[in-house]
Amino acid sequence: MVIWTVANQKGGVGKTTTTVTLGGLLAQRGYKVLLVDTDPHASLTYYFGIDAEELEVSVYDIFIRGKDITSEQILQSLCPSGMDNLDILPSSMALATLDRSLGNKGGMGLMLKKALLKIEKEYDYVVIDCPPVMGVLMVNAIAACDRLLIPVQTEFLALKGLERMIATLALMRTSQKRDYAYTIIPTMYDKRTKASLEAYKELKAKYQDKVWSAVIPVDTKFRDASLAQTPPSEFASASRGVFAYNTLLTYLLQQAPESA
Repeated sequence: MVIWTVANQKGGVGKTTTTVTLGGLLAQRGYKVLLVDTDPHASLTYYFGIDAEELEVSVYDIFIRGKDITSEQILQSLCPSGMDNLDILPSSMALATLDRSLGNKGGMGLMLKKALLKIEKEYDYVVIDCPPVMGVLMVNAIAACDRLLIPVQTEFLALKGLERMIATLALMRTSQKRDYAYTIIPTMYDKRTKASLEAYKELKAKYQDKVWSAVIPVDTKFRDASLAQTPPSEFASASRGVFAYNTLLTYLLQQAPESA
């Protein structure tokens, strides 16, 4: 089981779109995929028409039950996506209380990783969607991953969010004594605007080979797909945005040691 975490300490950069689209494309390629929503706002959960406020169990239970949670209980928390090979571990607004209730307890940073290991035989890939705030949830999501995917909108305010994200990785690298493979993904690119061109140029200059060599363009089909509560790969398979994500996925699948 390979785990990718999609994170950035700035909202509105395409994290949920990246999670859903890559998940849909992986499922279409025949992989068994689990999408995990660790954002209290539950954008990923609502994307698939799942009402986070009506759920009896969610990813929240992993943190509350801790090491005592069983693989059966985790699997019972899952929701179908409506697409073959693709399941959802939904979010809950109760996640917003975790930093206050559990943030100071020791050993909290690896709870999600340990839970996912209990169901590792069920899935080829797990893709985790993160909140844009540094805390227990983001630490867990990053600690669980084999590769971190960092979507960055090609505009200058988003570059500041990336700087915070890289600083967070440096802190985690020191505290956990492990390195983190990561890929920066330029998103919402509009070649007609100077802002996109200049931001992309700065990204490449500053982060070099950590930046994926292509871009995810602005594409209204992403919005239409979310309204239809369907992964873009299913809703508009021929769109330029899906084509770009397909190219990204091919690149990510080639990265060692992450082959399912």
